[in-house]
Amino acid sequence: MGPNATAAKQAEQLRIDGNSYFKKDRFGAAIDAYTEAITLCPNVPVYWTNRALCHLKRNNWERVEEDCRRAIQLDSNSVKAHYLFGLVLLQKQEYAKGIRELEKALDLGRGANPKGYMVEEIWQELAKAKYQEWERSSTKRSWELQSLKQACESALKEKHFLDGSDMEGFVDDATTTHLKQLEALEGVFNKAAEADIPAEVPDYLCCKITLDIFHDPVITPSGLTYERAVILDHLQKVGRFDPVTREPLDPSQLVPNLAIKEAVQAFLDTHGWAYQMD
Repeated sequence: MGPNATAAKQAEQLRIDGNSYFKKDRFGAAIDAYTEAITLCPNVPVYWTNRALCHLKRNNWERVEEDCRRAIQLDSNSVKAHYLFGLVLLQKQEYAKGIRELEKALDLGRGANPKGYMVEEIWQELAKAKYQEWERSSTKRSWELQSLKQACESALKEKHFLDGSDMEGFVDDATTTHLKQLEALEGVFNKAAEADIPAEVPDYLCCKITLDIFHDPVITPSGLTYERAVILDHLQKVGRFDPVTREPLDPSQLVPNLAIKEAVQAFLDTHGWAYQMD
């Protein structure tokens, strides 16, 4: 066994040691083990992401960022590195960049293991960040609409007052027109605020089994759409058949429903409140 193979074997053993320290919440000892593994084999991304996770547990965000950047340099498809880096950016209040990293992690994770715990965890964090982003922007929009509405009402009242002084004998007509204009104005502003008022998500955007908005919709040969992780779970634990039509169904027959996925995205883009998990 050459020196490189020996180093690789030692580093791998240190990773295993680090993992068992991590499970016991001994993060300092785990960091030491991963650091030794990195010293022996600095080009293995998982040593860096494992250490980053330990730093995260200790709220040492600067170190998390350093380790994630290194891991991404070594492997630009590392799900964990993009995920943890996304959390770092959100922590630094760089919301748009953080969301982009989480979205990248989610896409990569779905490609690798659509049923993995990481995919669900990343989705939860992404949904939380998107909901907070919506809350910030909807509050701003609400203030802007409110002040614009007040300005319009004041302008109409002023116009009504000025018209009234010129229109002796036509006051009733002017008042009727004024009230109609105020009513129309109210309607316009209510319509403008509609997208930001939480309501029901349309049924066709929700999984028939979970009743939640689709994250990763797949369509069966019967033409029915399900949440991928949920239908895979059904096929594995219950049986190889479509739960609604009872037709025979194999995991290989599931195809991403891109039309529904795009419709969900379009809905979420304009109704950010729907990211709020029940």
